Amino acid sequence: MTARERIAGNVAGYVDDRTGAAKWMKKNLTKVFPDHWSFLLGEICLYSFVILLLSGTFLTFWFDPSQREVVYEGTYAPLEGLKMSAAYASTLDISFEVRGGLLMRQIHHWAALIFMVGIVVHLLRVYFTGAFRKPREFNWIIGVGLLTLGIVEGFLGYSLPDDLLSGTGIRIAEAIIQALPVIGSYLAFFAFGGAFPGEAFIPRIYTVHVLLLPGIFLALITVHLMLVWYQKHTQFPGPGRTEKNVVGYPLMPVYMAKAGGFFFIVFGVTAFLGAVASINPIWLYGPYTPGQISAGSQPDWYMGWLDGLVRMSPPLETHAFGHTISWNILIPGLILPGIMFTALALYPFIESWATGDKREHHLLDRPRNAPTRTAIGAMALTFTLVTLLNGGNDIIATTFHLTINQMMWFSRIGVIVLPPLA
Repeated sequence: MTARERIAGNVAGYVDDRTGAAKWMKKNLTKVFPDHWSFLLGEICLYSFVILLLSGTFLTFWFDPSQREVVYEGTYAPLEGLKMSAAYASTLDISFEVRGGLLMRQIHHWAALIFMVGIVVHLLRVYFTGAFRKPREFNWIIGVGLLTLGIVEGFLGYSLPDDLLSGTGIRIAEAIIQALPVIGSYLAFFAFGGAFPGEAFIPRIYTVHVLLLPGIFLALITVHLMLVWYQKHTQFPGPGRTEKNVVGYPLMPVYMAKAGGFFFIVFGVTAFLGAVASINPIWLYGPYTPGQISAGSQPDWYMGWLDGLVRMSPPLETHAFGHTISWNILIPGLILPGIMFTALALYPFIESWATGDKREHHLLDRPRNAPTRTAIGAMALTFTLVTLLNGGNDIIATTFHLTINQMMWFSRIGVIVLPPLA
């Protein structure tokens, strides 16, 4: 035994004598995980989140979260001499003057999109296979919470550059806040620090975007993984698989090697997209001006369904007791999403109550063997896809030589007729 090995052994023995770490490490490093491609969807979310933290940290060194007015004197000639916010000017500087800045911006944006895709598809896998059943109801609620926070975090993130496209989205958000009866105007004044657009909104959402929500994400993801570890992983039925065992590979060395390799695959795909696929070219949109609006304005895909709901709503208003209630914004922008996400979070308890099934489940269902649950999921997916299509109704109408009116009535009828058919 060499001197280095003897020192390492002494240190390990010292730590083990005082913490009992060896027994814990041996037990947990040999923990078995099932091997199925669909279980990698959750890992995509985790790895994308890591990429978001790393790329976001890089961007904070140069981004100026301020709405003070500056005159642009950077290298992008078409905007030279134009008045804009410091936030927009610093985003232009990151894109054109910071070495690797544009690549990092695009990696950050693509990672956000992949993160949300991962959450949605992972949630669908858990839903259609019944992995949310006892004892995993709490983990399902955490997953729905992460989905909700992801939508909010994504919206705040692409609002930060203060370009014309993101500013239009902020204006829509302000209208949804103002649609709340009685308190809406006060909440909007509080959020924007006065009349829209104010000078306080970008600094405020910057703090929420880079500090508050990432901290909540880290906490929820940690609890989520701890529960998966404690409750053991679900698995599909098969030879030798029961409710009381897990058939697969040990964490060390097999699963860790696979997980490490998969992280670099996710990182490589994200970096490749950031290098070759342009996304959110803010220099083409120009700085936000309240009196202007971009043609073809629409949010990222995970907010498109909400935009589509607001677009298809008929113009309904009520005037009572000196207040105007805008139902055409209140219902699609707040009430309906609230009902949808509440029902989604409570679904494990609703199904358990409806079926009378109070047993623990560690083996997954095949979707074909749970037709009622699968039909409900198909209905919800169809509803969401119709609203998502309507979120880009102007682009679709232009591309396929249709009218906005045709798209509007297709979505209004389709959102009612197609989900029950599905």
